[in-house]
Amino acid sequence: MQERIKSTVLIALALSAALPAASSLASTDTAKSVVLQPAVEEYKETDVWGRIRSGYAIPDVNNALVAKHVKWYADRQDYLDRTTARASLYLYHVVEELEKRGMPTELALLPFIESAFNPQALSTANAAGLWQFVPGTGRDYDLKQNAFKDDRRSVLASTDAALSYLQRLYTMFGDWHLALAAYNWGEGNVQKAVQRNRAAGKPTDFDSLAELMPAETRNYVPKLQAVKNIVANPSQYAVHLPVIDNEPYFTAIDKTRDIDLALAAKLAEISVDEFKALNPQFKKPVITGNEQTKILLPTENAAKFTSNLASWTHALSSWTTHKISSARESIASLARRFGTTPDAIRQANNIPQKSVLKAGSTILVPNISASAAGSDISTDVIENAVMAVENERPGPKRSNYRQASSSHGESKPAVSMVKARVKRDEAGKSKSRRSN
Repeated sequence: MQERIKSTVLIALALSAALPAASSLASTDTAKSVVLQPAVEEYKETDVWGRIRSGYAIPDVNNALVAKHVKWYADRQDYLDRTTARASLYLYHVVEELEKRGMPTELALLPFIESAFNPQALSTANAAGLWQFVPGTGRDYDLKQNAFKDDRRSVLASTDAALSYLQRLYTMFGDWHLALAAYNWGEGNVQKAVQRNRAAGKPTDFDSLAELMPAETRNYVPKLQAVKNIVANPSQYAVHLPVIDNEPYFTAIDKTRDIDLALAAKLAEISVDEFKALNPQFKKPVITGNEQTKILLPTENAAKFTSNLASWTHALSSWTTHKISSARESIASLARRFGTTPDAIRQANNIPQKSVLKAGSTILVPNISASAAGSDISTDVIENAVMAVENERPGPKRSNYRQASSSHGESKPAVSMVKARVKRDEAGKSKSRRSN
């Protein structure tokens, strides 16, 4: 980078010297602005990786664990390609937000460690999204979690929350390595470790506290350093980093009415999978919410969406909600009532096979009421809808013998709240840090 800047400046100076003495330019200052402007344009990074490198600000770590993780990543070009392909959608936005806050740009690489840049990643500790927030910490940072969406997976909301959380941790510890350890292990655990070493007259830096940390946290900062090293000099490790252009990949679009997710993708002229990659927070086939709910679209498709939406003459949403009043409302009977199939209801609501809905559950069903056509799902329903299921009870067994009655009541099957589970990619680990 420095050599490129030096060469550009030398070229600019040479061009300046070659100008005729009897120039028609009004002044020396004017001459500088005319000649040097093209050179200044070349200073701009054309690749997001270069932009990240130029903002490195966290002190380096150099130990055996770093070397171990560098080798792990460098030996897996296919893994880096897959992760980078996912990262290409989000990295520009993350770097932009870091620079706005004056934060080290290598923090943009943290989702490599957290989720392998998979916004659908869910750990065994129920940490979700690019930045792996557990439910409790997500709520602390205003990440909405209800039956219709989970903002822990939202690209915009989760990135804003993660950077705010990291800033808070850095303010607390005054050290980026300890802030990162706290992000993984929990601030309370790091505080206790610092106090323990301080009481024993020992140093309180990351390396000195490492023996008190669980293995995952002990490896956390070295993993980030490993990715940082590879990004800094890919050729040194015989690694190829696919180019990620230094320009926005997506645009945020305001949405004013409920709209089917599949229809939104259709109007934007992209596939449902492409739409979900940018809008992973939406859990249902309908996107609810008022004008404060935004959807992300590839920049080149935003205008197409707006134009197609303006000319769309049919209903935007084909779904409404129904509250289960009693156990007599089976999925099969609901399917008949709403003109659909049991599988369609199960899929729309993520209801496992061989399970039944409990009374009080609110589910999504096709909107067949003419009077309700075009009406949005209310905010109250969105915020308070819950769904609970229990295992199907097996039918009575036929027998030629009468069974003696038992004085002990049979235990009821366990009840579980339904949540979509998506395994993390190879780099994903369960998070022990933030408790629910």
